[in-house]
Amino acid sequence: MEILHQKKTTVKRGFLDDQFLIAMPGMKDERFARSVIYICAHSEEGAMGLIINQSQQLLFPDLLVQLGILDEEEAIRLPPPARDFIIRNGGPVDRSRGFVLHTDDYKVESSLVISDTICLTATIDILRAISAGKGPRQALMALGYAGWGAGQLEYEIAENGWLTCPARPELLFDTDIERQYDRILASIGIDLAHLSQDSGHA
Repeated sequence: MEILHQKKTTVKRGFLDDQFLIAMPGMKDERFARSVIYICAHSEEGAMGLIINQSQQLLFPDLLVQLGILDEEEAIRLPPPARDFIIRNGGPVDRSRGFVLHTDDYKVESSLVISDTICLTATIDILRAISAGKGPRQALMALGYAGWGAGQLEYEIAENGWLTCPARPELLFDTDIERQYDRILASIGIDLAHLSQDSGHA
């Protein structure tokens, strides 16, 4: 298991950055059925995002032990917020790499600013901080990510594979993963029972 080490870069924001990508009912790729993806980066070269409503079986204390951050005895004594920290399935690409989306009250040199309030950190420092109770106010962790080549995501949206809407922090960091898809749709006034494959942008 490894955490992606990423150099600090200045990235021009794409128009889908800080947006939710919501799978339409007719999604043909089963890996993305009923998925909500938070778009971290979007440009002419492609897009990268994290699925936020699929959980992993791997537990956070076990991950910390695997990475050598804590020993087994320390992991057992983790306080509830860290012990219960959900690891999500971020997508089918590089499933051994970890990414943490979090509020901007925590930043390190490698943190990538996505919006005025959200950052992405993919170095191991943030896991140490979370385990010590010194991490960001709100965070989610995912292993793996979803990626698209140039023009691919735009094509899928045009073909009504995805619905897009601005991401709201309270929904992004929602820990009720089972209901996250329905709650995000409801937040933009959409009833799943009436959602057709002819929708586009919200």
